Amino acid sequence: MTESFPRRQARTRRFTLGAPRGFTITPDGDRVLFLRSRGGTDPVTCLWSLDVATGQESLVADPLAIGAGSADENLPPEERARRERTREQAGGIIGYACDSTTGVIAFSLGGQLYLVEPGPDGSAYPHGGAHAEGAHPPRHVSTPGGVVDPRPDSQGNRVAYLSGGSLWLYDRATGTSTALAEPESDTVRYGSADFVAAEEMGRMRGYWWAPDGRALLVARTEDAPVLRWHVSDPANPERTPTTLPYPAAGTANPVTELYVYAGDGSRKPVEWNPNGEEYLAHVSWDSHALLITVQPRDQRALRVLKVDPMTGTTSPVVENTDPRWVDIVPGVPAHLGDGTLVWTHDAHDARRLVVGGVEVTTADLRVRSVVDVGDDTVLFTASPAPTATAPDGPGEVRLYLWSAVGASTAGDVRCLTDEPGVFGGRHRAGVTVMVGQRPDADGTSVEVRRPDGSTTSIASHAESADLVPTVAMVTVGDGPRTAVVFPTGHRPGTKLPVLMDPYGGPHAQRVMATRGAYLTSQWFADQGFAVVVADGRGTPGRGPDYERAVLGDLAAPVLEDQVTALHAAAAQYPDLDLTRVGIRGWSFGGYLAALAVLRRPDVFHVAVAGAPVTDWALYDTHYTERYLGHPHEQPEAYRRSSLIEDAPKLTRPLLLIHGLADDNVVAAHTLRLSSALLASGRPHTVLPLSGVTHMTPQEEVAENLLLLQVDFLRSALGAN
Repeated sequence: MTESFPRRQARTRRFTLGAPRGFTITPDGDRVLFLRSRGGTDPVTCLWSLDVATGQESLVADPLAIGAGSADENLPPEERARRERTREQAGGIIGYACDSTTGVIAFSLGGQLYLVEPGPDGSAYPHGGAHAEGAHPPRHVSTPGGVVDPRPDSQGNRVAYLSGGSLWLYDRATGTSTALAEPESDTVRYGSADFVAAEEMGRMRGYWWAPDGRALLVARTEDAPVLRWHVSDPANPERTPTTLPYPAAGTANPVTELYVYAGDGSRKPVEWNPNGEEYLAHVSWDSHALLITVQPRDQRALRVLKVDPMTGTTSPVVENTDPRWVDIVPGVPAHLGDGTLVWTHDAHDARRLVVGGVEVTTADLRVRSVVDVGDDTVLFTASPAPTATAPDGPGEVRLYLWSAVGASTAGDVRCLTDEPGVFGGRHRAGVTVMVGQRPDADGTSVEVRRPDGSTTSIASHAESADLVPTVAMVTVGDGPRTAVVFPTGHRPGTKLPVLMDPYGGPHAQRVMATRGAYLTSQWFADQGFAVVVADGRGTPGRGPDYERAVLGDLAAPVLEDQVTALHAAAAQYPDLDLTRVGIRGWSFGGYLAALAVLRRPDVFHVAVAGAPVTDWALYDTHYTERYLGHPHEQPEAYRRSSLIEDAPKLTRPLLLIHGLADDNVVAAHTLRLSSALLASGRPHTVLPLSGVTHMTPQEEVAENLLLLQVDFLRSALGAN
């Protein structure tokens, strides 16, 4: 190879470009729509179609072919924000929506609306090979600029989309657009998700079509009460700073109202927060009911309400409560074909799938998400509970199918992916798309299983990393799940400096049964380190009690578990030199890295902290208050979890890295810690990244960040 791993990883967006994603199975099961770029370094994503019967792929929409190759340079600010929230690093067609038959497909490019529509034969899809020209090419639709999140109604007659804070309707019959809901001021937006909904709740939408296409449920978001923060670009002082309504912990959230809009523009308000709930977490509108899922600010409950679209009144359906907090589970609530409710709840330290009020999974499965709900099936992901013979269960995410037809009243649960790995998928009309990453293979594989059990595959064009991680698992009993990554070809008997490489916080795992999870760690190992990766308390997969062990303290439990993992790894693998230990991380991992050298300099000798949260009072409401409570009510929880007061303790080398355009963990976190360190006379290093957000997607930045970290760590640890 002529290019280094850091350069190739940056150019390929962590080897994800060219991998298929975004799958939709047509109602008849004949085709699968999906997104994929043409190659492993091509960031322009195209829309494709797979003929399930023949396995033949066809190109449906190519941004270059329709003259929108540079569309990403003209993205509306709202679209850039959506991509930042979803950590989207590719370009082109990064999302699409269909009517109920998948005959009409809508997507936006560069703020312009495009439609794929049926031709005279009733088909919206081209016939022929991957390079055949589509019989019905995408059509550019003239609309107001700045189109975001277009979605057809179920009949394909109208397409709703967002533009400039308004919700618009495009009528295919007349070729005209009409504003359905327009903001009354510059602090109001219709149809979009607010910051915390998108960043923390996984709700990227703010409007939903009725199943018959005759009405819409629309969110009106008023952010006037929210603090205004200003994210500037100091390297370009002539540019006006971006003003960001940021709901920091303990401050006001946006006010969200819901309205049911008829096609003529008349609307009915929805009484959705009778108990004072502040958060709209999820909306599901099918032929059985309009359901909304809401949360109070303390997040100790999650309630499902049924909305009467005619009156706007609500009635309770089901709720989960917990004295600590209740998690939002993707994909629920939902209905089977007969209207039976699909839900989840936590019982006996396991998240259970609940169908019609009956638990259909047992304690040996920890449900992660509900992926698809059919007439009498539920496709879901879950992690097996650890056992004596399979202690690594939490590192796997398998795909399961529940069917109402089974040997008991609880139906039947069948695992579709018996081999180790991390899987997801889709299921419809007897067709199952299984998407998997495995520990013994590169990248992502996609298998399409037909109703008769035969299979075909969707090709991935992603590049291989040309790295095979050398991973050894560590036995820590009930402690943190831990892995050690050794240099390629390492021979026992040679002492190695240690690099801890954690995330360590809620919502993310690093010790997973996939090769891709360890690629960066392997590269660091090949620079002369033994890399230790550990998932301690607060990380998912081990059960609700393990995740909730960080309640009231985001510092002590997670740091203690990293120390436990390090010592367990050294006891099992004597080549680890505990006199030379570094730690690196990004976001929560950056917080953990800085925390380690500040509070345990006896264990950790150098740290690289990227985009760290240093003062939790500066982070957002929904995330922070879930773990630490309201800062006015729990000030001690914020004090014990903050790094600022620890600044005088610094005795080890610390490199702080932060993107100055970061609107998630704003640069003030690093700057305030740096100021406190300077006031205490503690030397440290700060690397500001001009124009860089929380994602650091720029090739040169992503590549050189790895190289600079290695140099810093080597220098501090005396590594070769």
